[in-house]
Amino acid sequence: MSSAAATTAPMIEVDAASKWFGDVVAVSDVSFAIGPGVTALLGPNGAGKSTLLRMLCGLTPPDRGAVRILGADPRTDLAVRRRLSIVPQQEAMFEAYSALRFVRLAAVLNGVADPDAVARHALRVVELDPDDPRSTTTYSKGMKQRVKVAQALVNDPAVMVLDEPLTGLDPRQRNHLIDLFGRLGAEGRCVIVSSHVLDEVERFGSRILVVAQGRLAATGDFHAIRNLMDDRPHRIRVRTDRPRELATEVMRSVGVQAVELEPEAPGRPGGFVVETTDAPRFRRAIATASQDVAASLLEVTPLDDDLDSVFRYLVGR
Repeated sequence: MSSAAATTAPMIEVDAASKWFGDVVAVSDVSFAIGPGVTALLGPNGAGKSTLLRMLCGLTPPDRGAVRILGADPRTDLAVRRRLSIVPQQEAMFEAYSALRFVRLAAVLNGVADPDAVARHALRVVELDPDDPRSTTTYSKGMKQRVKVAQALVNDPAVMVLDEPLTGLDPRQRNHLIDLFGRLGAEGRCVIVSSHVLDEVERFGSRILVVAQGRLAATGDFHAIRNLMDDRPHRIRVRTDRPRELATEVMRSVGVQAVELEPEAPGRPGGFVVETTDAPRFRRAIATASQDVAASLLEVTPLDDDLDSVFRYLVGR
């Protein structure tokens, strides 16, 4: 597929946009501008991500404010809608169709010159067999996700809007699509990807928009936003075959403020929870500490580096 025209001007502009449904405010006074590359839209379920993405695609108008894609209103400008594609969160496809027939239909509706060839190429890009005769009703959730991504590629879009596109994918296919989105962004396209999974967002790159309770809670570099939590201790669970010995050893680590032992339970090894002000340093030190006491590390899991914790922090500030 050919590259979209590179530009340094904003490709998506949102100016004080709000959207409400009856008495429920779904999006409140959101403003941002983004250009080429991959931008992650991060938010818990119900934060307003899907409503915001629907406004970007022209599927619903803002009740207040404005949305511009490539300088135009996506609700009224048909030319800009031809340069835009969407991967919806819903499994929106004619499931009686084969993958090729469904993606080819998307190409036909977009006026592509050779819809069959373009559809076949798009399916290969997402690692699906265009000659698979099966109906997509037989497809797994992850396969259906990839079909949706394929249909979004057929019009060679300048702007791609993807709503939770990695849900249901196995780790290898998740990595493949993350790499694909990165390549599309590097070609000069504006790719905005929503997610509620912090680890996924970290893979997309550093540019993120954090949405909480319908408003923009933070923007910018992923690591800077994550470091907003660094003025309070991080909690990390460690499971091991020698919890008391390892807990005693890690108390000597710089930045460790507290260690709380957890009892063993049927089918679950013992462990402890650490509070530390330097989580990266602790993660490096725990391996050495386990070797020093001949302990086997079975699990090292952050308990408050998840998305909900970040949002509780951001919204409460």
